[in-house]
Amino acid sequence: MKPIQLFDTASSTWTYVLFDQSSRDAVIIDPVDEQLERDLATLREYGLRLVWAVETHAHADHITSAGKLAELAGARTAAPHGCGIGTAGVQLQHGDCLPFGGESLKALHTPGHTAGSMSFVWREHVFTGDTLLINGCGRTDFQSGSASDLYRSITEVLFALPDETTVWPGHDYQGRTHSTIGQEKAVNPRIAGKSEAEFVAIMAALDLPKPRRIDEAVPANLMSGMRHDLDGALLWQPRPVLAGYAGDVSPQLAWRWVQDGEAVLVDVRTDAEREWVGFVPGAVAVAWKQWPGMTMNPVFDDGVRQAGASGKKLVMLCRSGVRSIAAAKRATELGLEAYNILEGFEGDPDSQAQRGRRGGWKLSGLPWRQN
Repeated sequence: MKPIQLFDTASSTWTYVLFDQSSRDAVIIDPVDEQLERDLATLREYGLRLVWAVETHAHADHITSAGKLAELAGARTAAPHGCGIGTAGVQLQHGDCLPFGGESLKALHTPGHTAGSMSFVWREHVFTGDTLLINGCGRTDFQSGSASDLYRSITEVLFALPDETTVWPGHDYQGRTHSTIGQEKAVNPRIAGKSEAEFVAIMAALDLPKPRRIDEAVPANLMSGMRHDLDGALLWQPRPVLAGYAGDVSPQLAWRWVQDGEAVLVDVRTDAEREWVGFVPGAVAVAWKQWPGMTMNPVFDDGVRQAGASGKKLVMLCRSGVRSIAAAKRATELGLEAYNILEGFEGDPDSQAQRGRRGGWKLSGLPWRQN
């Protein structure tokens, strides 16, 4: 049984979907934000229920969709403990196993590319992230990388697996899909037959350019892809999206539009969420159902049409900034100018403390508060 292997051309990232044939429970490894719709379509095509969205490390070349998948597909997030991805529901240690149906995914701590990097073993397969690539390996010159650690991770951990184990890398830039442990032991030019000192010298001489998206990607990935670090002038500009709705906006810009009478704030959380977590004063309440129930919803359609009847922009708000994307897309289909607010609303910390719950405002910098 093989994994489903999916490719993102922009970052040359391989994403993997594994599943249990009986229960249809599934795991996705290293999902890419721009491929969210593709990955959801893959789950639907195979009739799968996503239970885990897993990272091999905090990526520097793309933004993960793990947080969005967790909300849209009802999955849980898991990431290596040493990567500092504090939003991940499970912080993985070496040897931990993630069950999905009758299957299990085992975590191996393989530091070097980053201090927290992990590889994952499933049956006769190993998913190596940026630790071991086909005829190569990940770089070690940023994010607490260490060539010595990487050498030991490859030679003592990964090369200890059976030679016939299939290697599924996190990236490939030459169209290759997989290798084997035996092949990498024998011919990988970076490490095959090399001493640790030789390997460290090779890595030190690479002189690679800085990853193009590192300043954007790493902060976002430390928040499971749910944080977008807009600052300065960018706070006050709509952020373009690939397709489907008018764009993403910062909480600050959304609030300015509302205050200036340019936009209507639409809260797409459920009635239960609003009652328990907190209400947003002045927002129009129009609930949006989560995937896979994101089909035609006459109640939502009527409500959002009424909200947009004045011809103003619609700015969509939800708990984490995921359902609001789907709601913005649907409002756009109805002929309205709709935007998604980045991040999301988790309620008033004072109110929640009185209820004995933890909470806080994710819409940083906004002056609206629960009365």
